[in-house]
Amino acid sequence: MPGPSTELVQQLYRTPPDRFVAARDAAVAEARRAGDATTARQLARLRRPTVAAWLVNLLAIRRPELVADLVQLADALRTAQRELRGPRLRELSAQRRAVVGALVVEVRKLAAAEPEAPPAGRLPLAEVEATLNAAFSDAEVAEQVRAGRLLRAASYAGFGEVPRPQLRLVTGDEEQEEERPARRPGTQRERPEAASRTDRTTSRTDRTTSRTDRAAERAEQAERAAQRTARAERARQRRALDRELGRAQADQERVEAELTEATAQEQDGVAVLDGIEAELAELERRRAVAEQDLSRAKLARRAAERAVTSARRRAGEVEAAIEALAAEEGDADAGVGAAD
Repeated sequence: MPGPSTELVQQLYRTPPDRFVAARDAAVAEARRAGDATTARQLARLRRPTVAAWLVNLLAIRRPELVADLVQLADALRTAQRELRGPRLRELSAQRRAVVGALVVEVRKLAAAEPEAPPAGRLPLAEVEATLNAAFSDAEVAEQVRAGRLLRAASYAGFGEVPRPQLRLVTGDEEQEEERPARRPGTQRERPEAASRTDRTTSRTDRTTSRTDRAAERAEQAERAAQRTARAERARQRRALDRELGRAQADQERVEAELTEATAQEQDGVAVLDGIEAELAELERRRAVAEQDLSRAKLARRAAERAVTSARRRAGEVEAAIEALAAEEGDADAGVGAAD
């Protein structure tokens, strides 16, 4: 019978719950466009899983080999529980706790790899753990987990599958009714034997019930031990975190002191720089005044040079005039002497 492919269904159940309906409706619309009414109807019947169920489905789809190991161990544990094999039961119970713990860690990793998964602090890992534990006590839950189509988290109550002895305690009246058709004359002595069988049956029932109670008690003790171990582990982690916090606070105080010292040095540097800049401003002012004085001195020198040049030229002219006059006077004196 045609219908949605396994890959398509797994793709939908890998989708985070807040986007499941939109993805499913898109797949339904695609099937209708392709003319596949059967697939469209079957896809429309798919229901959105809770976040916890989605995480379990993600585990089954991404890591099917791990879930297969869980289902196999669950079958073995239920068998041991029904057969009341104490040592094997304790061994499998220890394996169950280890497997569930490892699978919860794997679920956390898979969720971290999903871009639209809830934050790690909001993952319902307790519900995931309860669902995985429920798979050990309920074969139907185990099959739903293996198929990767879980819709909601399952709860786990007790320890595995509690065996119920398949024995019926027969009363005296009932045994008489059952024995009467087979009774023959002269067989009245069989009644004590029937009563003896009833007593043995009752005794076996009591022993079976007692073993069941002891198994349940051992399971409760194991659960309490696991809780104590978990509390001890949390306490150890708390102490480690407290030590880490102490180191972090000491480092914070040290770097804050370094920051204070660096800030003070920065302020001192700013003050020194301000002083230097003030001195530079004063030097620039004095330089400007000196440049103005130098400019005026240059102008005065040039004026004096021009005055000197002019004076020298005038002195030369006067000396030439004097020399010319002296020459004329000499000529005149010579003429007078000749005349005489």
